[in-house]
Amino acid sequence: MRRRTLGTLVLLASICLAGVVFTQVVWLGRAQQFEHEQVALQKQQQKQLDKQFSDRVTIALTDVTERILSITKDPSDLFDAVKQERPNYFAVTINDTIHPYLLEALLKQEFKRRNITDDFEYGIYDCFTDSIVYGNYVSLKDSAIADTAHHSKLLKLNKDGHYFGVFFPRRTTSIWEPKESGSITWAYPAMVTLIMFAFFAYSMWVILRQKRLGEMKNDFIGNMTHELKTPISTIALSSEVLSDPGIVNEPERLRNYAHIIHAENERLRQQVERVLQLSTLENGGPDLQRTEVDMHELVEEVHRSFAVLLQERGGIATLELAATKHTVQGDRVHLTNALFNLMDNAVKYSKGAPQITFASTNDRKHLRITVRDKGIGIKREDLKNIFERFFRVHTGNVHDVKGFGLGLHYVAEIVRAHGGKVHVESTWGEGSAFTIELPLMTDTNDNRTDR
Repeated sequence: MRRRTLGTLVLLASICLAGVVFTQVVWLGRAQQFEHEQVALQKQQQKQLDKQFSDRVTIALTDVTERILSITKDPSDLFDAVKQERPNYFAVTINDTIHPYLLEALLKQEFKRRNITDDFEYGIYDCFTDSIVYGNYVSLKDSAIADTAHHSKLLKLNKDGHYFGVFFPRRTTSIWEPKESGSITWAYPAMVTLIMFAFFAYSMWVILRQKRLGEMKNDFIGNMTHELKTPISTIALSSEVLSDPGIVNEPERLRNYAHIIHAENERLRQQVERVLQLSTLENGGPDLQRTEVDMHELVEEVHRSFAVLLQERGGIATLELAATKHTVQGDRVHLTNALFNLMDNAVKYSKGAPQITFASTNDRKHLRITVRDKGIGIKREDLKNIFERFFRVHTGNVHDVKGFGLGLHYVAEIVRAHGGKVHVESTWGEGSAFTIELPLMTDTNDNRTDR
């Protein structure tokens, strides 16, 4: 996919995502506004209903008071006798105490006449005994409820005279207050939006990663073609020379061309081995054949295999093997290949004569082997990608340093398969140090990671 096409797709996807978020915000804003309007309307309606109820109760209790005065033949006029102490509690001032049964009968009769069907409790206060004489719980709908209902402790008011109180227990508030639902309303869309953002970000990451891997794979194919073409051409040319019958009369020249064919064939073998290493990693990981491996022996073996190449380039490889415990349980072939790859990189990326150091240390549980060079180093921005397959540090000329970008990826996978870790420290222009950390044999038995 072209860079311009990918940029266009990312832009369109971003615009669509922003449009969805904007639509959700607008829709939720309007929904919340509508909810507030409905709440305000319901509050207003509830206030009106509460006021109507309070007015009907007040009128009913006033009529009850007048009937009480008429029954007791009390000529006095009780002005403003009914007081609403609470939204659901009313107090009525009277001149003397009244029998609870009479009061109950008058209240039931007047409430039914006024179409007040709410359950209520009544109580009579006697100022002579300074106490409230309880009346009864009355249910105008179901008498069974009145018999089993829990009676409330009526409020004693700060009054010196006689009064009776009427309490409506089912009316807990005078103004209806809805529960706040704003956070719940926004929670679900916010969660969906976050999931959508995460999915979008992950999709972009996958697309960009696949694009980058595609570019790296294309570089790998081009580089592999170049790496294989050169030795094949050299072998073909040398074989043509060897096919000349007269070359048998020139034994020195014959040996030189035979040596060239052998060297180029070895070069081809190594390149094919790198590709096979990649195939091994992609097919479920390496099949480890674990045995007891002395890592110092492997280091010395790899050191000897590069002796001729280092001599040709005027370089040197120093061994600083200070580890007292250096036996691990692992696959000897794969661990040798990992060390070989690190050594090969150290030689290839050295400026002039290679100066390489093999060092080993260990603690109670782990063995650490470090391959340090004084080569070109690795830039800071490349360190995070150094162990990815096909990734190669740019040196200005794509064919200046031979390779496919598979060596360090192979090293990381092999070390990880052995339950270890690989670290890199590098300064651009000064050199690099690669350290592989492996569990010692005594600890590996309990932590195998064969795949």
